[in-house]
Amino acid sequence: MSTADPPSEVTTLLAAFRRGEPDAASKLLPLVYDELHRLAVHYMRKERSGHTLQATALVNEAYVRLVAQSEITWEGRAHFIAFAARIMRHFLIDQARRRRAARHGGLHQKVDFEKAIIVSEDQSDELLAVHTALERLEKLDPRQARVVELRYFGGLSVEETAEALSVSEKTVKTDWAFARVWLHREIGGQPL
Repeated sequence: MSTADPPSEVTTLLAAFRRGEPDAASKLLPLVYDELHRLAVHYMRKERSGHTLQATALVNEAYVRLVAQSEITWEGRAHFIAFAARIMRHFLIDQARRRRAARHGGLHQKVDFEKAIIVSEDQSDELLAVHTALERLEKLDPRQARVVELRYFGGLSVEETAEALSVSEKTVKTDWAFARVWLHREIGGQPL
C-alpha cells in the first residue's frame, strides 16, 4: 500500500507522463477516474433526456484528449481536473452545435441564465447560449470565465475551484458573484 497521498501520486504521474514515461498514463487513470466520472455525470445532468452519450464515454473521450496534450506542463491534480472539465464542456458544446444546426439552422436565441442552470428535457440551446456568453466574458475577464467554467460546467466547489486556479476562496466567491450577474444580463439580452 502506498504511503503517498493521492494528490502527490497524481502530480508525480503527471510529471512522469510529461517526461514520456510509457506506463504513466495507464497508472494515472485509476487515480483520477472517479473525479472525472463525477464531472461527466454533472455535465450529463445538463444534457437533454435520451442523450445517447453516457458519462463513462465522456470520461473516456476526455481522457484520450487529455493524454494527447503533450505540450501542457501539468501543475497537479487540480490543474488536470480543471482541464478535463474544459475538454468535456467543449466536447458537449460541439455536440450541441451539431444537433442545433441540424434542427434549427444554427440560429442563436437569448435565454435566461438562471433557467439555463435548471435541467430540462433539451438544453442544447441554453448550453450554447451560456457557452457563447462565457466566451465573451473570457475576453473581458479570463479568471471570472474560468470560475464559471469550473463551478457551472465542472460542478467544482468553491474550495476546488480556488485550488484549481491557485487563488483564494474569497476571490472565487467574488468572481462567481460578478460573473453570474454579468452572464445573467448578457444572456437575458439586457444592456450591460
